[in-house]
Amino acid sequence: MFSLVAKTTAPSVAPRAAFIASRLMSSAAASSPQPEGEPRFLEMVKLNFDRAAALTKYSDDLLDVVKQCNSVIRFSFPIRRDDGTIESIHGYRAQHSHHRVPCKGGIRYADEVNLQEVEALAGLMTYKCAVAAIPFGGAKGGVRIDPKKYSVAELERITRRFTMELAKKGFIGPGIDVPAPDMGTGQREMGWIKDTYQMLFGNNDINSLGVVTGKPLSQGGICGRAEATGLGVFYGVVEFLNNPQMLEKVGLTRPGLKDLTFAVQGLGNVGFSAAKFFTQAGAKCVSVVEYNSAVYNENGLDVEALKQYMSQKGTLEGFPGATKSFASNPKEGLEVECDFLVPAALECQLNMHNAANIKCRFIAEAANGPTTPAADEIFAKKGIVVIPDIMLNAGGVTVSYFEWLKNLSHVRFGRLTRKWEERSKRDLVDLITNTAGINPIESSKVFDGPSELDIVYSGLEETMVTSINDIINVSNELGCSLRDAAYVLAIRRIMVVHQEAGITI
Repeated sequence: MFSLVAKTTAPSVAPRAAFIASRLMSSAAASSPQPEGEPRFLEMVKLNFDRAAALTKYSDDLLDVVKQCNSVIRFSFPIRRDDGTIESIHGYRAQHSHHRVPCKGGIRYADEVNLQEVEALAGLMTYKCAVAAIPFGGAKGGVRIDPKKYSVAELERITRRFTMELAKKGFIGPGIDVPAPDMGTGQREMGWIKDTYQMLFGNNDINSLGVVTGKPLSQGGICGRAEATGLGVFYGVVEFLNNPQMLEKVGLTRPGLKDLTFAVQGLGNVGFSAAKFFTQAGAKCVSVVEYNSAVYNENGLDVEALKQYMSQKGTLEGFPGATKSFASNPKEGLEVECDFLVPAALECQLNMHNAANIKCRFIAEAANGPTTPAADEIFAKKGIVVIPDIMLNAGGVTVSYFEWLKNLSHVRFGRLTRKWEERSKRDLVDLITNTAGINPIESSKVFDGPSELDIVYSGLEETMVTSINDIINVSNELGCSLRDAAYVLAIRRIMVVHQEAGITI
């Protein structure tokens, strides 16, 4: 705890002016994320919903219940910086839908965070969970800071106080609202949230480990969570390319990723993981775009070396494996010729100003809301297929669901059945070899039972494969885009829950 008693010596005017200027600059950055002439992010999500809702049979009043955000909070709290100064921190949390509980959604730390952004992202989470058949309502939260400008100790104080504010207002709990990592946060922050919640309620909540997902393994996390969103994107694209109808639609003649070229925007956790899995499957990453730089090589870039270079230098500029860079306008790296584009950064990156310049067969949306409605129309006219975010980047929440189940069951996946499965395999192989009179199989891998990671990957692949086939079927049924089909599917599944519960308005 700290005292808010003023110091006896008043601060000088110059530092105070600099502090105010920095806050004004932060506010300006937070208020202008959308491109000129485009709707705000929240309106963009609502436009997508309304377009899909028109394809359903439900009444406007019921559709409005599904569309509206149930609960939002905005609050400020003080923290003491390492230099002794006190700063007001702004936090947000939106719970879009309570048709399923708990609500589920990440917490991001970024200068651009504001109330309409977290409300939009919470809506996307509701629809995403419905498409993936995950029993959560959608939520999202954020703290309006640039985490790179704060020390580890300061970030810990911010995270713990943010958790306490959520708890005071009833916006966190294993059966209420379960946060997860997002942009600017990771396992470390989730560990702090879990620890703070347990200090407040642990003795009275046997399921307190399930208050947050994306935790370190040592604190109740699950194998495979870190790469889950990127791996889910990979599984979704592979299944998309296994569909003969989709192959024909994008002008390809054979399934699989071998020799396909792609560009990725954002080399964070999601973009890097997706790019790594794509290249391991034989695709070539020809362009990588970051906020401050972009590089290109038609023969392919080494994404792991590029990630390491970015971590060391803070820029992609000068990477020795590149043959071209886009120093003055990094977004030009999105406009290179390739088979598919993977936007894995912020919302509204593909918009009316650059959509006509995109030269790919299909777009795999790894980020939330990267394509505006205006860009969607341009892509449709150009014949570019968009695999929508509310289906394709559901890998993170899928594995978060598995982690939550693990925490509530208090047992890791595979613990109860692995040895039984190994003995069953060995007995079956022994029976076959003895009956057929052949030499016994000695390879130990034949007899291995699944590890927790094996089970997580299997469940994630099943979820992504089922989800993309579900939206392709709805698209064929209604003759609409994959995005409209995903929203229609989400609306149908949410409506079933509301109607069976006897919804009251």
